[in-house]
Amino acid sequence: MGRLLALLLPLLLAPGLALAAESAPVASPRATVTLAADAAAVAPGESFRLGLRLRLAPGWHSYWRNGGDAGAPPELALTLPEGAAAGPIAWPAPERIPYGPLVNFGYTGEVLLPLDIRVPATATPGDSFTVAAEAHWLVCADVCIPEEGRFDLTLPVAPRPVPSATTAPLFEAAAARLPRPAPWTASAGAGGGRASLTLAGTGLSAATVQDAFFFPDSPGVLANAAPQTLSLRDGTLTLGLTLERGATPAALSGTLVLRDGGGQRAAFEVSAPVAGPPATAGLPFAQALAFALLGGLILNLMPCVFPVLAMKAMAIARLSGGSRGQVRAHAASYTAGVLATFAAVGGLLIGLRQAGLAAGWGFQFTEPAFVAAMAWLMLAVALNLAGVFSLGRTVGAGQALAMRGGHAGAFFTGALAVLLATPCTAPFMAAALGAAMAMPPAMTLAVFLALGLGLAAPYALLGLAPGLARLMPRPGPWMERLRQGLAFPMLGAAAWLVWVLAQQAGPDGVLWVLAGGVLLSAGLWALGLAQRGGAGRGRILGRAAAGVAVLAALALLPRLSAAPAVAATDPSAEAWSPARVEQLRAEGRPVFVNATAAWCITCQVNERIALRGAAVQAAFAAQGVAYLKADWTRGDAEIGALLRRHGREGVPLYLFWAPGAAEPVVLPQILTEGLVIEALGGA
Repeated sequence: MGRLLALLLPLLLAPGLALAAESAPVASPRATVTLAADAAAVAPGESFRLGLRLRLAPGWHSYWRNGGDAGAPPELALTLPEGAAAGPIAWPAPERIPYGPLVNFGYTGEVLLPLDIRVPATATPGDSFTVAAEAHWLVCADVCIPEEGRFDLTLPVAPRPVPSATTAPLFEAAAARLPRPAPWTASAGAGGGRASLTLAGTGLSAATVQDAFFFPDSPGVLANAAPQTLSLRDGTLTLGLTLERGATPAALSGTLVLRDGGGQRAAFEVSAPVAGPPATAGLPFAQALAFALLGGLILNLMPCVFPVLAMKAMAIARLSGGSRGQVRAHAASYTAGVLATFAAVGGLLIGLRQAGLAAGWGFQFTEPAFVAAMAWLMLAVALNLAGVFSLGRTVGAGQALAMRGGHAGAFFTGALAVLLATPCTAPFMAAALGAAMAMPPAMTLAVFLALGLGLAAPYALLGLAPGLARLMPRPGPWMERLRQGLAFPMLGAAAWLVWVLAQQAGPDGVLWVLAGGVLLSAGLWALGLAQRGGAGRGRILGRAAAGVAVLAALALLPRLSAAPAVAATDPSAEAWSPARVEQLRAEGRPVFVNATAAWCITCQVNERIALRGAAVQAAFAAQGVAYLKADWTRGDAEIGALLRRHGREGVPLYLFWAPGAAEPVVLPQILTEGLVIEALGGA
């Protein structure tokens, strides 16, 4: 009977055992600390959770297992009954705690540091299980104060474990803060004072991850106060990290904390060996804005925009005799056209990406129908400048021409400048756009608008200082001759686009685009006759003929889209494929990859000036360099993935793998023979 009571007594008293699951506190003005268990009674051979519970006063903090730039983690030494065993402390995910130029890793408010305790199988129900603990912890605010305490906790032994109603919820809350194994593939790179941590797998996107921070397990590995640059694209998260001076880690191991758009945190244990140089991570938002602004400004000097400079020149010439208000209004209209079109392009790219489609800068030029439509638009602009027909009110020479430019014309000139600029990638643009497409949508649009502001800046300057327009020659008959002469750059742009179409759709594509050009020219000539013929049946017939010709030309566009792709032919290059790159690298050969497109003027200029030069070709031959061309003229999902993997949203992209190198060298977007030979020599 006595033995039965001994067995039942812990169960009968279980409701009153809640207070016994936590020790007496050790308190100071800075912290109240106890030793707590999740069980009101323990059982032989079973495990329960024990933890050091710290309740910190406002403004004070304690430390994680790696305290960061300063501080030390709490220490706990246990004395257990014979046969019992304790596991290590399971550390909840920490917070970043900045202090001046330093950043510490730790906890504020309340934290429970749990560990598992195994009760020996020899324990007897009815006996007690006593834990004695000695702990040391450091609490800091403006000053740091070491504290310590001794704790005793006695728990009854019962046939079955009894959870504590008061402390078990604390352990459940602590378990939710513990990092769990990362479900993604992890890789790391380091070199040159930089490091990167890359995770690849499902569930990683700008929609699900707003922020990320990596807490290394050990001190002295990373510069804790340095920003960690987040880049997200196509299921891949990359954090750009800064190494501590002199650090050469063999692996990156620690806790990665992700925060979603709602502010919820999730922590993961990550460990990856360092296997090469750091991967490319996106730029910080502020730097991406600055690069976009500068890239847009330089874009005015790229060949793509030269045809539109003709239209800009006419607009500026018109403004030379206008009032300050007119100058400001026209500059604002042009700037608004540029910004609105960049916002539309950025919004379209964001929408396509969120729909699962791979689209990057200049993606519309991969479609032959778009190229043909742009060629016809250039032809129409040229015919307008040559005087074959006019848009809106008839514009004469001299003062009349200056006074009747039209704000709509300025707006659509800006829009056209953006559309024609997309085949070019100016310096600084590639990095800015690559970073932008890995950012949340609002930041992405901000980068696109900064790019537009850079492109519009020279003309927008007239809005800020309208007196500059008076430096232009006064309006006069010369403007009509200038207008007609400027038709020829537009015809040159149309001819270039026809050449691009020949690379995409072959001779049949050229036939259809030229046929459409003839139809369009005939229609616009008829429209011009009608405009000069005054009112009556002839005017109506001329407009009708123009409408029929335009519709007939547009009807040819589906034929262009359906035209089979033309295989790129370059006797000096092999066709790129991921498998071919890996095969060549496995053979120990150096590999140079040229990601290009026929419609990318920057790419074509680089090839003619640098890559096809005799010095570069001789260097390729001397070093046995395998030259591969990734042709994105009509779009290709694998090439798009290659671009995004290296932080780019469009061509050109130049990569060079030295023999045995794990990662390639990324060359600038504007090449010279010297740059290429220098990259080869650096191998």
